[in-house]
Amino acid sequence: MAKIRVGRVSEQIKKELSQIIQSELKDPRIGFITVTGVETTNDLSQARVYLSVLGNDEQKEETLRALSKATGYLRSELGKRIKLRHTPELQFKFDSSIEYGSRIESLLSELNQDAEQK
Repeated sequence: MAKIRVGRVSEQIKKELSQIIQSELKDPRIGFITVTGVETTNDLSQARVYLSVLGNDEQKEETLRALSKATGYLRSELGKRIKLRHTPELQFKFDSSIEYGSRIESLLSELNQDAEQK
């Protein structure tokens, strides 16, 4: 039962954070960002937030800095929206699975082109 609750809380955090980041954060360093997933510890003390950010490495780092600076605001907003005894600490990480997938896709299309030319 605890795993089900942690999963539901993680999904709720993902949904609320996406909404807060998109509509309420006004920092110009935050570009186009997608919250791709949230992993919460079993005791709900920490939440690892996975992000996909469009842009080059420098823009991604700026986005991460801006989010780190806004962590207090994000936690307080989460606390207002989700009724938990303690709002989890937020850790932001880049989700490289989208980039990894597109890299594999481009490699496969190159292989197909090579095969067609032979």
